[in-house]
Amino acid sequence: MLHTNNPIIKHKVGLLNFAEELGNVSRACKVMGVSRDTFYRYQELVNDGYRCINRKEPPYTKYKESR
Repeated sequence: MLHTNNPIIKHKVGLLNFAEELGNVSRACKVMGVSRDTFYRYQELVNDGYRCINRKEPPYTKYKESR
């Protein structure tokens, strides 16, 4: 079970804990209104040690203007 005081990641950690408590990722995602793909991205970030979990911007930029 994960714990945090950071309001940005509280929802993400809550989803992971809820899925663990239910024992069913699909049902937890339905209840929380999150896709399973998003769940597994959060889980991967936790496994990597929270390095990027509280980023607000996307991990990449689509286009860069060369001026």
